[in-house]
Amino acid sequence: MHICLDGKISNDGEPVFAADDKSYRYGDGLFETIKMVNGEMPLFDLHMDRLFSSIKLLEFSTPALFTAEKLKTDIITLCNKNGCASLARIRLSVSRGNGGIYEQDRDRLHYLIECWPGNPTTNQLNENGLVIGVFPHAQKSMDIFSKLKSANYLPYTMAARFAKQQQWNDCLVLNTEGYIADSSIANVFFIKGENIFTTAPSQGGVEGVMRNYLIRKVRNAGLTIEERPVSHA
Repeated sequence: MHICLDGKISNDGEPVFAADDKSYRYGDGLFETIKMVNGEMPLFDLHMDRLFSSIKLLEFSTPALFTAEKLKTDIITLCNKNGCASLARIRLSVSRGNGGIYEQDRDRLHYLIECWPGNPTTNQLNENGLVIGVFPHAQKSMDIFSKLKSANYLPYTMAARFAKQQQWNDCLVLNTEGYIADSSIANVFFIKGENIFTTAPSQGGVEGVMRNYLIRKVRNAGLTIEERPVSHA
């Protein structure tokens, strides 16, 4: 398989970053997980909106050629190179640069694109439901960084491990006030009668691309959806 680092394609066995990369050292980075179907990325624009707003919030220094159009071209080229453009799972990782926490002179954004053949079963509707529980060992803070899909993914990594150990399909992650932030892999929606609910953005969950897409579709259909704190009890 091949990867794309800063626009250059190479084999995935080659070194891709220095030991002092800030994303590796401190989790000072971001990532997007994007789906491609038949050479198209249906939610690409929403992914780019989230990525570039997150980059602005974290004050990353971006090169002039780092644009949504350039990333789209690189992703399509890589998926074609790896023979998985018909159905692909793509990870786009972004790092602030190299150096220590207080060093800024070497802050230069780096990006890495990886892709793999997608799993066709993920396109099938699960009609059996999910077995889920609550992750008891960590709580999400509620601040301006909580919504980011950060390279520091520790709470979700441990929640996913806990879910597997309990033989659950997924695990709810709570915030510091005991309300639902999200799950280890997704945002959370509820339907009760005619009413649709989802956790409010202020509750510490990642600002999911699918979440934003669903909210827009629901409202465009003339339905109402309420964003609010949600208890798991």
